[in-house]
Amino acid sequence: MLVNEKWEGPIVDQHMHLDKANRFLSAAEEFSRSGGTGIFLVHKPSFSTKLPKNIGDYREAYQETVRMASIVRKKIGLDVQVVLGPHPVTWDIQANAIGVDESTELHISAVGLALDMIEEGDAICLGEVGRPHYKVSDDRWERANDMLLEIMGMASSSDIPIQLHVEDNGHQTCMELADMCDKAGLPRRRAVRHFASSDISDKNTSGLPVTISMGKGSIEGICSTMELSKSNWGMETDFLDDPKRPGAVLGPKTIPKRTNQLCQALKSLEWEDEKIEQCILNIHEKWISSTYF
Repeated sequence: MLVNEKWEGPIVDQHMHLDKANRFLSAAEEFSRSGGTGIFLVHKPSFSTKLPKNIGDYREAYQETVRMASIVRKKIGLDVQVVLGPHPVTWDIQANAIGVDESTELHISAVGLALDMIEEGDAICLGEVGRPHYKVSDDRWERANDMLLEIMGMASSSDIPIQLHVEDNGHQTCMELADMCDKAGLPRRRAVRHFASSDISDKNTSGLPVTISMGKGSIEGICSTMELSKSNWGMETDFLDDPKRPGAVLGPKTIPKRTNQLCQALKSLEWEDEKIEQCILNIHEKWISSTYF
């Protein structure tokens, strides 16, 4: 609820990475102290050290993410939902080293392992899966899309939601993803486009739920398009917990800060408190439940 025009209720960062070798608990604590109540902890690939070479390496990496989630719950008191899956950039890097066929085989096996762990209760979502967000050869792009279609089919068969790592090509990206979901039999409402822009209009999202990268200007973008949206949407930082890339993404305080800024912005648009409260509850509670559970 709103208390003295400040939100007191659930605040969830729907895409965050943590690293035991870096800030880890201090980052989670900073989020909590700022008013955050829950995070989606996403498996973080080890791009700077070593990538998994076999399914055993993936199992250990996934289990480490699950262990970190347990520690954050116990030490900080946050609600932590785990997202497990192989990153598409890992696939592309490994394709250069071991060939596309072998890299694809390992990637699909890693998806299968993640789905098994989700079904066992270790996590709630497959991700971040997708395709490279940068330019690759036409052949590599075709293989990436074929693989993503197969992954969507696997998620559909298991009735498990996915978080998507993709390029930013305006409305074209979500339009293509929505078409792929339909072909794979994956309900669009279960395919979350992560690191999305603040244009949440149906024209831009093609009916996919999105988690918005809440940088500067995001509140204005949301306010100008939210009446044109019928899909679920949420907030994220994509915090990397990587001291070598401090400005690459947003910090742990961001989502609590932006949540209150959105409350203020909606107030300035003459929204009643009850309507504002329902909007924030949708973002941080209701829409999360209907997308992931």
